[in-house]
Amino acid sequence: MGIAIIGIAVYGNSYFAEEALLYRVLAVILVSSLGVFVLSTTEEGRESLKIILESRTEIRRVIWPTRVETTQTTLIVLVAITLAALMLWGLDSLFGWATAKLLG
Repeated sequence: MGIAIIGIAVYGNSYFAEEALLYRVLAVILVSSLGVFVLSTTEEGRESLKIILESRTEIRRVIWPTRVETTQTTLIVLVAITLAALMLWGLDSLFGWATAKLLG
């Protein structure tokens, strides 16, 4: 039920898009808070909130790549994509040429 209330807050934000941003933000905060309150009053909701809080601590344990590693990985991916694109372009040209020769 609490997740449905939070979903209503998100849907209401887009449904009332022509209203002032301040009112929409306040409404989303208020309705989402109500949804979290409803979630915290049920056993399943308490378990869900516990999992969410545990996932936050788990994210903090992740070893994120450095800037150099990210740059190198990005360059490797770009080179691989470029090579694949060139190979596909070459095969397409070859097959197009072969088809044109066969069909006259």
